Amino acid sequence: MMLEPSIDKLQEKINSKYTLVSLSSQRARQLQETKTTKIANPKSHKYVGIALEEIQADQLEYTEE
Repeated sequence: MMLEPSIDKLQEKINSKYTLVSLSSQRARQLQETKTTKIANPKSHKYVGIALEEIQADQLEYTEE
């Protein structure tokens, strides 16, 4: 079973797996509270999946500190 978006494609956007997990989990918590997505018609029904789709669609940004 293939997961979408794939980890390889996501790492082209964010090269650190740790940062990817942190960003997606933080966004998933926001989605759980607000129920407002930054993309139209997400494929996933789970908050983490939607967060990963938002990262793939360049809808989430982060700054390195």
